[in-house]
Order: sequence, then structure tokens, then C-alpha cells
Amino acid sequence: MSSTKQPYSLTITEAASAIASGELTPSQLVNSCLERIDAVDGAIKAWVLVDREGALATARQLEQELAKNQRRSALHGIPVGIKDIFYTAGLPTEAGAKAWAGFVPDYDATSVARLKEAGAIVLGKTHTTEFAVMDPAPTRNPWNTEHTPGGSSSGSGAGVAAGMCPAALGSQTMGSVLRPAAYNGIVGFKPQYGRISVYGVVPVSPTLDHVGILARTVKDAALIFQAIAGHDPKDTLSLDEPVPDCLSSLEKQPSPPRLGLVRAFFYDHADEEMRQHTDEIVARLRQAGATIEEVTPPPSFTTIVDNARIIMAVEAAAYHRDHFAKHKDKYRAGIRQMIEKGLATDSAEYERALKLRLQQCSDMEPLLHRADAMLTPTITGPAPHGLSSTGNPVMQGPWTIMGVPSISLPSGLSQSRLPLAVQLAGPPKAEDRLLAVARWCESVLKVDLRPPLD
Repeated sequence: MSSTKQPYSLTITEAASAIASGELTPSQLVNSCLERIDAVDGAIKAWVLVDREGALATARQLEQELAKNQRRSALHGIPVGIKDIFYTAGLPTEAGAKAWAGFVPDYDATSVARLKEAGAIVLGKTHTTEFAVMDPAPTRNPWNTEHTPGGSSSGSGAGVAAGMCPAALGSQTMGSVLRPAAYNGIVGFKPQYGRISVYGVVPVSPTLDHVGILARTVKDAALIFQAIAGHDPKDTLSLDEPVPDCLSSLEKQPSPPRLGLVRAFFYDHADEEMRQHTDEIVARLRQAGATIEEVTPPPSFTTIVDNARIIMAVEAAAYHRDHFAKHKDKYRAGIRQMIEKGLATDSAEYERALKLRLQQCSDMEPLLHRADAMLTPTITGPAPHGLSSTGNPVMQGPWTIMGVPSISLPSGLSQSRLPLAVQLAGPPKAEDRLLAVARWCESVLKVDLRPPLD
């Protein structure tokens, strides 16, 4: 561990090495994160709840295990944030909603349980938009508190970026992991649909919901992924296939990748600065040896996000129907309008939307196999000014709707000194390949963004 670095600023990889060598204890790391929260979260508001006593008690237990040479995994003693739509036994799970105030589950979401089994420490619950839809959380962007941190995984993105925890869980139904990662200058990774169990996660749209990871580096995201991915019999949508060994893929000497640059659709929605920035990133990757060819998506791709909004509204309405009928006044405007739209949509329109989605995915998927990964901007531009919106999910949505792995990498700063990011999307079920490509790009770009909080 570098003597000049505070423990809270370490990546998972760095902290794990320091813990394994005895240079750092889990309690020291947790205390450093708690001190960081005390110092900066008054302005950022990333946390709904910080479980100080629970985190420190777990840290002490994990230290006893280390004393007996019982290190569970690389995550042993690593504190993490949990988005407040993931069930956490004994800790409130309120989903950013008045309608759920005071709800305390008696079991953990599978992803949370697997993190604990791997030795990770739940530091607390991070703010989410209401029911992980569009009504904003109180969280602010650590780069400029007058700007949105994105959503719906708002607290997870801001918390990791501000050094309050080295990683956090989020969820993505359209763009709720990659967009906050991009706006806050960190890595956001969404694996293949069904790869990480959604059991114990408050749903938005079962057809589209994914669990994702927010971290500071590609390897850190891979470490979390490897610990929580895999079939879960409690989740009927869980993928019953072996999980790729992503960590081994990262260790291999990477060769320059073949990338497909998708300008159509994505550049149409991006601002001029984001388009120019992406072209500059393409030039740098090409100069480093990447083979990059432009790929044009099929015509059906242009309506992929609009069509998915129908599916999302109907499925959200189905989940909330009974509770909404009794407590409509406790729902904020955005989620209320979505539920009302879903309730007003007839089954024939919903079925048409489901069929069209399958056709859109079928049209686009062959292009994904023409390269190691597709490359696009992650966001339309830097985080918008104001806190009334969490930004536009149009850039992240297509890969979520297709269910394929995607990752956002910080790639620089805008003229307004806000983070910019590029997005990679890979063929179905090829998380190992995508993460290896992302690690290669990360090593070429060498972008390590830390917000000006100190």
C-alpha cells in the first residue's frame, strides 16, 4: 500500500493486497471510509443509511478469520455500498419511496448474500431514485453539486466516485448503472441478462432488469462480478450456465482488440463535445493498435428504446398495481405516470412490444459478433445541470434491452470539468472477452478521475 494514500482512496485490488499482507486491517479500511463519509457526504448525500456498528463488527470478525489464515476471497474485508432496492436482512430497504418507509426485510438479496460470503462488508444503503425509475434521489454529483449524479443508482455512483466506498451494487433497467458511472467518472459494468440473480431486488421490469457493479477500475468490477455471478435457483430468470473466468482473462497478455464504432443512433443523440471526444478516443485506441471499423445498426435499432418503454411501463404497473391502488398519493409524479401508462396499455400492445424487441435484438446481434466489442459514447454529454432529472438513458438503453454485457469507462473531462465516458458492448454471454477489452482500453487511456473534494 502506498504510504501517501489514505485507505479510503485505494482500489479493491490495492486494498485486498494490503489486507492480505497485513499492512491494512478491515477495521482500518472501514474506519477510513466512515471518516470519508463524515467529511463529504453532507454535501453529496450518497447514503440513505450507514451501518457503522454492523460494518465494524463484521470487520472485527473478518480480522479474527485472517488471524486463523481463513481469507475468504480477494473481497475479504472490503466495504461496499448497496443500492437501496436490494434486500438487506435487518437493514431498511425503502427503495427511495415514501410508500416503503420503514420496511426491513428478513433476508438478503442473493447478490448481497454472495458478497457477504466472499468476505465483503456492507457499509450501508445508497440512495436510489424512487423505485429505481426517474424521480430523483437527493444525491448530488461530487464533481459539481449543482449537477445530477445520474440515476437510478445515484448514491452508488457518487459514493464510489467520492471515495466513500471502493465499490457498490446498482441495477440497470435502461441506463441506471452505466450512466451514473459515466457522470461520476468511474467504471460501470452490466453483465449478461440473468448472469447475476435479481432475487431480493425490487423489480422495475423483469424483462429488462439487470444487477450491475460500480467500481473504480475494470479489475475491481471483475472481482465483484466473479463473487456474485452464477445461477440462482431462487431466480426463475437466472442464467443456468457456467460463469466465464473473467479474472484469468484479465491476467493474460492482451492483444489490441477489434472494435466496431457505432456512430449511427449514438452520435445522433450525443452533443458536439461528446462526438468530438469519442472520435479523439477512437484515434488514441487506433494509434495503440486497435482495429476499429464503423458498424451501422439495422433500421429497427432506431426505435429500440421507445419500444422498450412500453414493456417497462406495463411490467412496472403489474408489480405495483395492488399497492398503487391503495397508496397512490405516496408515489411521486414520474413513477406514478409510468404506472398509469402501464395500466392503460392493453395486452395486445404489450405483446407486440415484446415481439418487436425480440426482432430488434435478432437484427442487431449478428453485428456484435463482427468485433470483440462495439464502441460508443456512454452518455449524450456531461451530467446535466440541475437535480430535477437524472439524465437521458438513450445511450445505455439499447445494450440493456438486448441483454448483452456492457461497460462504461471514464475517458476524460469536458470543458466544464465534468466526466466524459465511452461505452463498450460485447457479444452475448462474453463478459470475459468484454472485460479483457475494457482492461486494454483502460491501460491505453490511463484515465483516473477523482472529483475535487479535498
